Amino acid sequence: MAPSTLEKVKLAGARLGVFGAALWLVFIADRLLPADLNRWGILPRSLNGLWGIAFSPFLHADLEHLLSNFVPLMILLGILLVTQRDGWWIVLGIVLLGGLLLWIFGRSSMHVGASGLIYGLIAYLIAAGFRQGRLGPAVAALVVGFLYGGTLLSGVLPTVGEHVSWDGHLTGAIAGGLLGYFSVAKNSTDQGDSTDQGDRAKAPG
Repeated sequence: MAPSTLEKVKLAGARLGVFGAALWLVFIADRLLPADLNRWGILPRSLNGLWGIAFSPFLHADLEHLLSNFVPLMILLGILLVTQRDGWWIVLGIVLLGGLLLWIFGRSSMHVGASGLIYGLIAYLIAAGFRQGRLGPAVAALVVGFLYGGTLLSGVLPTVGEHVSWDGHLTGAIAGGLLGYFSVAKNSTDQGDSTDQGDRAKAPG
């Protein structure tokens, strides 16, 4: 018997809660343990930096960094999971493709934080929304983006500051846009199963 919509929403909320809790647990562990977990961020064109493609979204420089990313990330993930099928696979695709692009083309600085994923989710929801003819998720993503420190556009430019991973924002947005455009059939209604301030470059590039 197929699960009801309410059950799917509850499952999506539980998984989202686990993801959010993981962000905080990693942050707390980084503060309590003697090791610096942020050394597992993305370091472009370094073999050791490849690990950061998977780990960097969970790593944050300080409490302000985590707080600035947490709320918009949870909102965007919630929109994604209730509007798109296989939402967590989309998240994985954005993280891997965006991280790989940053590793190849990014500045030689240690990149940590979830804002590359945030920009990727915004771009995905906009691209997928227009492809599917469903403007609600796209408009919601735009609103979240503009409320996200007012840096939706400036956040992908070098002028935002060398302490901010603008190149991580840009590669995340490119990854999300590409996945949203090419992985979604035009005018399809890929209804989800109802489950499923910016990253920082620690050293100047």
